[in-house]
Amino acid sequence: MSIERPDKGWNVRRKPIHPGEMLREEFMRPLGLSASGLATKLRVPAARISELVNERRGISPDTALRLERYFGTSAEFWLNLQNTYNLLTARQAKATKIASEVRPRGNAA
Repeated sequence: MSIERPDKGWNVRRKPIHPGEMLREEFMRPLGLSASGLATKLRVPAARISELVNERRGISPDTALRLERYFGTSAEFWLNLQNTYNLLTARQAKATKIASEVRPRGNAA
């Protein structure tokens, strides 16, 4: 499936980046942090961080606030990553079905 909207600047042919991948590769790996080590620093269950960095869980507002405090980023940064991932994933999974079911307002009969 390929959907392009050059006027909007998005292309869903690429694999969406999970926020856990960003956390793992750009924040934890350079610091040599393990999932359990980060969990200890954030005061959350190790399973939460492990599931997140293994891309089996999304970032909650609570986790975003803790990441904000620890890394000096913003909670919005983390939640925007999650929302973008959710939207791109949904777009890839449902775009064809929705396009066949919903007509744009200007073309409605």
